[in-house]
Amino acid sequence: MNLVTGATGLLGSHIAEQLVRRGEEVRALVRPTSDTSFLDSIGVEKVSGDLDDREALGKACEGVRVVYHSAAKVGDWGPWSEFQRITIDGTRNVLEAACEAGVERFLHVSSISAYGHIDGEGLVLDETAPLGRQLGRWSYYSRAKVLAEEIVWRSHSEGRIAVTVIRPSWLYGPRDRASIGRLVAAISSGKAVLLGDGQNRLSLTYAGNAAEGAILVAGRDEARGEAYNCSSDGDITLQGYFGLIAGALGKPPVRKKLPYKVVKNVAFLLEIIGRLTGRKDPPMLSRYAVWLMGRRVFFSPGKIRKLGWTPTVDYETGIPMTVEWYLSQKSTSG
Repeated sequence: MNLVTGATGLLGSHIAEQLVRRGEEVRALVRPTSDTSFLDSIGVEKVSGDLDDREALGKACEGVRVVYHSAAKVGDWGPWSEFQRITIDGTRNVLEAACEAGVERFLHVSSISAYGHIDGEGLVLDETAPLGRQLGRWSYYSRAKVLAEEIVWRSHSEGRIAVTVIRPSWLYGPRDRASIGRLVAAISSGKAVLLGDGQNRLSLTYAGNAAEGAILVAGRDEARGEAYNCSSDGDITLQGYFGLIAGALGKPPVRKKLPYKVVKNVAFLLEIIGRLTGRKDPPMLSRYAVWLMGRRVFFSPGKIRKLGWTPTVDYETGIPMTVEWYLSQKSTSG
């Protein structure tokens, strides 16, 4: 039995899907209000409860061999208390339940943003880089990911449970509700712009490929106590990414360009205004979003590739597939 937390999200749903395809038994911890239609369609067992529900967590971990912990507070906006409760305390609670149930392996989903918002022309980072560098005052998502990692590494070093960490990059794919909708809207309306010259190399991964990477390392003895950047399916630039989305939409390539630093400063101003006014919805731009698209740093997936991880869905296939999924969902929902 495998337990997946965050199974109604992007990566978690793909992990569950990939496990089912392999003939594995899969259980998911789901909130009572979550849309579980996809999990139901693939036959995933469900335990209803939140990350602070100790009884539900105990039930979810019964008889489980591997926990895939992908639940987290997603996005770069919101009060710190939400990141504390969901990403940090939630990780601690799932980990405690797994240890008490005698789970063999804890696969923790972190993020390449845990390294910090580092940038630099030609800079390439691997797993030896320190975490938490150059984080801003409101870099709540990244800061919470760093603290959650510290919790799982501590349990591993104490010999309580075998831990493996993956650090995915910017993910896309069917069931992406974070970024593809905004990109489709911007490109369709002709409002999308390239940051800088658009030639920066993206760390971009199809969620199904990242799920395959998670399952691979969760099953390897040599991956115990190791972290892996599951961070790139190959070579693609920001202009290339936008171009494939535009092509899938039947729209012309994005040509407009704005200086990266100028957009980042505008995003900072919007963040300040949003924080001062107590805005609940994220601003149109944030520094994290600008860094995600315009950064010049590349996160190397060389370590996980040495274990045999080879992405099975390439950009030319996965990006149009994601756009098609989004458009079909949009038309269905009206």
